[in-house]
Amino acid sequence: MPNVYLSPHSLPCKEEQPIRAKEQAVLLARPTHYDVIYEINPHMEGNIGNVDTTAAMKQWKELKKTYIDLDYNVHILEGVMGLPDMVFCANQTFPFIDTEGKANVILSKMASSYRSGEVPYFAKWYEKQGYHVIYQVHPPVEFEGMGDAIWHPGYKLLYIGYGFRTSQKALQRAANCIGCNVIGLQLTQPHFYHLDTALSVIDQNTALYVEEAFTAEGIGILKNMFQRLIRVPLQEAKFGFVTNGHSPDGKHFIVHKGNSITKKSLESIGITVIELDTSEFMKSGGSVFCMKMMLPMIS
Repeated sequence: MPNVYLSPHSLPCKEEQPIRAKEQAVLLARPTHYDVIYEINPHMEGNIGNVDTTAAMKQWKELKKTYIDLDYNVHILEGVMGLPDMVFCANQTFPFIDTEGKANVILSKMASSYRSGEVPYFAKWYEKQGYHVIYQVHPPVEFEGMGDAIWHPGYKLLYIGYGFRTSQKALQRAANCIGCNVIGLQLTQPHFYHLDTALSVIDQNTALYVEEAFTAEGIGILKNMFQRLIRVPLQEAKFGFVTNGHSPDGKHFIVHKGNSITKKSLESIGITVIELDTSEFMKSGGSVFCMKMMLPMIS
């Protein structure tokens, strides 16, 4: 298969239990200093100074409550003044369990200098939790963590999007470091600048995708890898951030409210859709998936 980056480690492709089953906790970053003060993606355009920070905090608290209600232990990292996008905590790191069962985290190299200052705060938090913190070898290449890297449940296999925030050069490095095979998916549309804005994996067999965000090769890969690949309407993806929803358990799908077509598709296959208002965060280009980090094997 083209665009596959193989791990040098001899690991089985299939796990005895899905990787997702080991994810026991959620990390959120409190949006105390969240705002739109610069433009680094199309969603931010025209939104500088246009955030209702009181409403944003209320929306974030509802997201936090949702994960707690789903029986996840929620960890909180405090926001930092001058770093308004820390709330999108899927981007700064990639945590994983290595072949010896130890917790590791790769630190991101952010594509924008506006966001590079976020990473050290996450590094300190992971160090306190007992993770082995991995810094990129020199020269570092752009890699924005779980914003662009998504597991295929049940397999030691990662999809990594590249083209806007993550460099294609990072894909083989990720395969080598994490000890898994990587499938690269080139992103083609600026509104879908992270993989988690264009692809939402529900379970081992099911995923949502934005066809317009991928190359023909990428679409072919996704159709080959998922038995049930659901194309979402461009309008719901671009303006409703439906593919930035999150299924933490393969049973529930947490997503911005109002995406009626995709909601109906998911409910027809037995998925419980939990609708939230994330409109204030969408002004900065993110929604549910961007705002959380699933933590493997943390109590």
